[in-house]
This record gives sequence, structure tokens and C-alpha cells, in this order.
Amino acid sequence: MKDFKKYYIIPASPVELYAALTNPATIQLWTGAPAIMTTEPGSEFSMWDDNIAGKNLEFEEGKKIIQQWYFGEEEEPPSIVTIKLHEHAQGSSVELKHTNIPDEAYDDITEGWTDVYFAALLEFYTH
Repeated sequence: MKDFKKYYIIPASPVELYAALTNPATIQLWTGAPAIMTTEPGSEFSMWDDNIAGKNLEFEEGKKIIQQWYFGEEEEPPSIVTIKLHEHAQGSSVELKHTNIPDEAYDDITEGWTDVYFAALLEFYTH
């Protein structure tokens, strides 16, 4: 198991970005695929045609999202994604921390965060 931490700058306010990450209609706009998402702790979510799925753990509107991501079999310890949103001169600074990534998935997951997930958000807000 490995951990990953990275910062991204997205040209949208933390409130706008929070909505883009938690509203299923907006998620569909930037991912191009239907999403299942709610801000109810304990609810399950799914994005990108079930390529990303897990359980919502905690939300702080406009500031923080904490989720458990699933990787096939039940993971012990669970793989936790924490996204913190901070005001930035160019919009938002996003602090991403993803813990307990299975070793065999690490390269795909870390590349996916930058080249797919946050690249899609960046494109959504710049075009």
C-alpha cells in the first residue's frame, strides 16, 4: 500500500469546485459520463462508468471531501481520498491526499489523478 499527495490549481472558486465534485449533473459535464453522487455521509458513489466507485465519508461544504475508494475486494486498511479546497489567486488550490493505494494500482491511480481527473476539471474550467 502506498500514499499519494499532490496539489493542483483549478481556475474556479472553492465553492464552484466543490459543486463540480459533488453534484452528479455537474460531474457528468466534466467527466462525460453519468455519475451517482450525494453529499450524504455513508452513501455510495460512482463516476466514469463505475471506473471510480466508493463510499462518501465526510463533507465540509466548499472546503473538504473525504471518500473511501474501492479496488475490487474489500481493502484493509481502506483506501481514503481527502480533497481539501483552498482559496488561491488563480481560483482554488486543491490538496489531494490518497492513502492506502494498492501497490499494483499505484501508477495507474496517480497518473489518473493528474492526467484524467484533474485534467478534465482543468479543461472544464478553461474552455
